[in-house]
Amino acid sequence: MKRDPMSGTPNFYSFAREYLHLYLPTVQRRSPNTIEAYRISLECFLDYLANHQAIERAEVSFDHFDRQYLKSWLAWMSGERHYAAKTIALRLSAVKAFLTYCSYEDLTLAALSQTAQALRSPASPRKPIEYLSEDETRAVLAAFSGRTAKSRRNRMLLILLYDSAARVSEITNLTLQGVCLVEPAHVTLNGKGNKTRVVPLTARTVEHLRIYLAEFHPNLATLPATRPVFYSLHDGHPSRLSSDTVAVVLKQAARTARTSCPTVPDRIYCHMLRKTKAMDLYQQGIPLPIIMRLLGHEAMSTTATFYAFATVDMMRQAVNAATPGLDQPVPQGLSQDKLQALYSLR
Repeated sequence: MKRDPMSGTPNFYSFAREYLHLYLPTVQRRSPNTIEAYRISLECFLDYLANHQAIERAEVSFDHFDRQYLKSWLAWMSGERHYAAKTIALRLSAVKAFLTYCSYEDLTLAALSQTAQALRSPASPRKPIEYLSEDETRAVLAAFSGRTAKSRRNRMLLILLYDSAARVSEITNLTLQGVCLVEPAHVTLNGKGNKTRVVPLTARTVEHLRIYLAEFHPNLATLPATRPVFYSLHDGHPSRLSSDTVAVVLKQAARTARTSCPTVPDRIYCHMLRKTKAMDLYQQGIPLPIIMRLLGHEAMSTTATFYAFATVDMMRQAVNAATPGLDQPVPQGLSQDKLQALYSLR
């Protein structure tokens, strides 16, 4: 029942329960991580009402989602909790999305939703875009000697992270069924919001993968398709790597790479490799819409028509053309606005 039987007003908790447990997972098909982020945002607002406005949870209603309360909540997150501008924006965005859903379910909540949409979170400060130079990239990818099995696994992990521009969750969740070495060779990545994308592989990476699969996945045809491509053994069984393990691999690679290339940053991370791949592609003249699709970005609506024609083979040709070290003129650099558009979506 979405309305209070006594007052006849919309019941906040009924709407929230249906939104989190039915609408987001089954209608929107959002990932568990995304749903958890929405839940945390709503919890944050409820905590504010309880601790700052002395409104007990049992008393919360849609009356408390008016503009004045939401503005005070934004000020509280910024001034007292010292949340980053990006965090505040995410929290507010989640509450706005929830109110939009509620307004479609109950027209009496439409005005409340429209008022919330007019609120703006603090602008996030623009940070310099971090990516590796060509020499730094070469040093990082060559950091592991390959003398041990673990070293060979880590080397392949870095190569594929760079070549596919995968997010850390995408690379750790990659299974054998997501790897195709038949032309056009590609990997299928499961990204944010349970959305998949196909990323072509360069000829060099395919060569490395064939050797890696022969060692770490012998008798490939007999193995389960859900076997993780990168794994560690637990009780004799392959278990997918954790994001913490990938972070350790990157830390070790950076430390080793600095011995031959001192300009390698102290800390490198998966998203830096994504940015590096994007910049390498751009500097070789690859069109921005193709780069956006390779990275799994959906922002640039003006490229939607182009996406319909960007086949796997077209993207493979574009990626193969972006081989580091080509003596070609570098195109005009991206403006800060375009850089932010390219890298702001994770």
